[in-house]
Amino acid sequence: MSDLSSPPDANSNAAAFTVSELAASLKRTVEDSFGYVKVRGEISQPKIPGSGHCYLRLKDENACIDAIIWRGTMSKLSIRPEEGMEVIATGRLTTYPARSSYQIIIESLELAGQGALLKLLEDRRKKLAAEGLFDESRKKSLPYLPEVIGVVTSPTGAVIRDILHRLADRFPRRVIVWPVKVQGEGAAEEIAAAIAGFNALDIDGEIPRPSVIIVARGGGSLEDLWAFNEEIVVRAAAASDVPLISAVGHETDWTLIDYASDRRAPTPTAAAEMAVPVRLELLAHVQQRHGRLVQAIMRTLEQYRVHLEGLVRGIPRLDMIVAQKTQDLDVLVERLDEAPKRMMTAKSEQLAMLSGRLNLDRFSADLRRQGDDLRNLAERSVRALARASGDATRHLENIMARLESVSPRRVLERGYAIVKDMNGAVISSALAATGPSLKIEFADGDIAVQTGDNAPKAARLAPKKATDTGGQGTLL
Repeated sequence: MSDLSSPPDANSNAAAFTVSELAASLKRTVEDSFGYVKVRGEISQPKIPGSGHCYLRLKDENACIDAIIWRGTMSKLSIRPEEGMEVIATGRLTTYPARSSYQIIIESLELAGQGALLKLLEDRRKKLAAEGLFDESRKKSLPYLPEVIGVVTSPTGAVIRDILHRLADRFPRRVIVWPVKVQGEGAAEEIAAAIAGFNALDIDGEIPRPSVIIVARGGGSLEDLWAFNEEIVVRAAAASDVPLISAVGHETDWTLIDYASDRRAPTPTAAAEMAVPVRLELLAHVQQRHGRLVQAIMRTLEQYRVHLEGLVRGIPRLDMIVAQKTQDLDVLVERLDEAPKRMMTAKSEQLAMLSGRLNLDRFSADLRRQGDDLRNLAERSVRALARASGDATRHLENIMARLESVSPRRVLERGYAIVKDMNGAVISSALAATGPSLKIEFADGDIAVQTGDNAPKAARLAPKKATDTGGQGTLL
């Protein structure tokens, strides 16, 4: 190959290059001279055909250069090329002989400056907000006392220690940590996969699905927190069926996941405080409610007791009921005894009146017939009176038997005894037997006993004399 540094002589015998040879020589020269370069510029006309490669241009106010991002590299980039985005591209400079142009093969891409990041962030926020991912109506309430808490964060940072320590202070709960990278390449994919993974767990499985998820990271720059601004993370947070708390950065740091989460905590420690209540405060609240419930029950029972005592006072005594019925029975018997006499007297008077007004001979037969009727009526009245008297007597005997069966004397005859103090008051509880001596009443008499360990034997009192009531006997 001839020397290209000096112009060839038109009449020389030097061999001519083919177009392909010249293009290949230029390609080697460009690639050897530049190798890897960093180019800052604005993305223009990005296109991604079916092959998955990305074709674009980098331009500034004076020039532009074609650029290519191969499909394998596209899947590894932390940002997706968009029109007007100012970036710093790192790659290899080469040529494209088919078009006699040079281009850069981009292997990494980053935003150029915080202003570009903020513009991209604002554009993405508006896009996702327009889709309704940040609507308040979609946000779910946090459980009051979750059984299991899932934490998506780095397992080696101070964040997980702060969360565990705060949970232990307030209300210890079971914590399941899904370890992820929180910045750098692949961090967004891992965070989104962790959120989806927690939602996919079975509630009763060996690893149960958490009642609430905390996505946490410590503070950092906008670039450090960029993984939490990626669409894949925001969409995973919005799609979570489990209530989600975002705790990314410090109080002044805001990421797009904060808008999509159900609650935003200014710090990871604050997220732990949102997740569980204070155990001591909860116990105090329960004790207060318990005291109020006991007081309400006691008031209700007292009201029922007073009401029951009032009802008891309104119930008449049994002996008064029996005495009233006995008196009513005596009145009925007396009326039954006098009824035939009054009837016969009335009929006799009526007969005398008729006899005076009528001829006795003419009506003698009728008189005899009426006399027979009157005798028959009298006999039936006597028989009815006897039956009524017998029924009343049997009814009275039944009442007397029932009263006798519930008489305290009958209970004593079956072997029971009544304990009284020396004043005669009945003692119904062992706790009430506080005096030095007691009186025990049996069916045939009373005895006095002394309480205490060294009490002498019971002294027998005089037996009661049976009272001869005579005849029918008393009702009590």
